[in-house]
Amino acid sequence: MLTKKQRDLLEFIHKRLQRDGVPPSFDEMKDALDLRSKSGIHRLITALEERGFIRRLAHRARAIEIVKLPDGGPASSGFQPRVIEGDKSDAPQQPANDQPNAFDLPVMGQIAAGVPIEAISHVHHHVAVPGQMLKSGGQHYALEVKGDSMIDAGINNGDVVIIRESQTADNGDIVVALVEEQEATLKKYNRNGGSIELIAANPAYETRVLPADKVRVQGRLVGLIRNY
Repeated sequence: MLTKKQRDLLEFIHKRLQRDGVPPSFDEMKDALDLRSKSGIHRLITALEERGFIRRLAHRARAIEIVKLPDGGPASSGFQPRVIEGDKSDAPQQPANDQPNAFDLPVMGQIAAGVPIEAISHVHHHVAVPGQMLKSGGQHYALEVKGDSMIDAGINNGDVVIIRESQTADNGDIVVALVEEQEATLKKYNRNGGSIELIAANPAYETRVLPADKVRVQGRLVGLIRNY
């Protein structure tokens, strides 16, 4: 059973997906439901996800898929991420036409290696990636790096990073981190008790320390492509 606010939000998201093909922003949800802050939207989204009505997709801040509607029926349409399956034995990727040992991955947008920027919004283009760079059994996507905070880890402004989707990380991993459901950044991950440290690889940038519930891991770095 959904509360009135939960039902109203689900219907609003569904209508926007039907009309635009992308879900509304948190600010638009807040305004539509006449709430004072986005924290109320976060709670409603979490409740809808826990009840199986929606699914948040790992690689994007605003990627929400409606699984079912309040009448129990499946949603007729929703946002689908354009990602390429990793090197799975049951569903192998198709090589890029002009490079027999490469695979096409979607470049989902820019990722900040510096101060977090607005989270990734849509596929910009595709890039051919060597097959050996992809980890088996996972989904992958690419992001263009903006900024220099990871330069001491060999990640430069303008590089394209290859990310394997994951919602977990080990200390020391370089990850795509979604901060407060709004901003995405590329940083070294370290969990310390109830806090997450997002660590730059450039002494000019300070480590960001955030409560664990304010950070969601979106994937781990598995490779890098540089254009000269």
